[in-house]
Amino acid sequence: MLNRTPLRRVGAAGMLVAVLLTLGACGSTRNYAPVEDRSPARAPVVNATPTAVPVPGTATALPAGESGKVLPGAENAGKPGYYTVKPGDTMIRIGLETGQNWKDLVKWNNLDNPNVVEVGQVLRVVPPGSDAGASTRPVSTARAETRPLDAKPAPVAASGAPAPAATPAPAVSAAPVAVREGDDDLSWQWPAVGSVIGSFEEGKSKGLAIAGKAGDPVLAAADGRVVYAGSGLRGYGNLVILKHNATYLTAYAHNQALLVKEDQSVRRGQKIAEMGSSDAERVMLHFEIRKQGKPVDPAKLLPAR
Repeated sequence: MLNRTPLRRVGAAGMLVAVLLTLGACGSTRNYAPVEDRSPARAPVVNATPTAVPVPGTATALPAGESGKVLPGAENAGKPGYYTVKPGDTMIRIGLETGQNWKDLVKWNNLDNPNVVEVGQVLRVVPPGSDAGASTRPVSTARAETRPLDAKPAPVAASGAPAPAATPAPAVSAAPVAVREGDDDLSWQWPAVGSVIGSFEEGKSKGLAIAGKAGDPVLAAADGRVVYAGSGLRGYGNLVILKHNATYLTAYAHNQALLVKEDQSVRRGQKIAEMGSSDAERVMLHFEIRKQGKPVDPAKLLPAR
């Protein structure tokens, strides 16, 4: 008969050794080096701002570039005769705010792409070579157009005979509006016959709101030239801007139809648009008079009714 006692003792001892080795292995893991993260480094995230689709003839204001970037014209910031672009600005709005034709601003600043300007960019808003404080450049007296909506060469004679459609070249050169430098040389008239439903208020309302019906005539308040006709200025709807001299602009907003084009000469009392409600809650004409770009109360310049 075999003696099995030694085998049982050896088996027990072996199990004890195995347990001790296992415990030792677990306890020694604290001496292992930490696992390295060898995954590829992540590229920095660039906060890119998408470029807005520009409205033809206007500029889209984009945020300034990377920190430290020197924007065009920065050396002229704060100087008289210069304008620093703000968020939401367009070339049309800058022209209205400074009393200039936006096309002149593009030319004076040598802008390669007039559809894009950057916030913080500094633009010249007076003609090169002029006094920095104010513009003295008269509206250009480009050749008058001969379409029916354009300016007529002279008032209708007592006989009531209309002027001929085709005018010889010398007579045409005399037809464009003569732009004068003096503030008091303008003869103002009301741009619409409706009642005033909103008055000028410094810092709140930049002009008058005049009531009317859709299609009512909107008239030029004084002789001038069209420097903008379109819908590229938010809040104004279909808009006409006239430049009368080196001092005054007028703006006619919320029209349903525009009857004039840019660079066209117009006469005081000429129908330039039809009243509407574009970008407005009701049919009305929003009318502004700007003196060197600053809104002034039209009621103080228009004749008493």
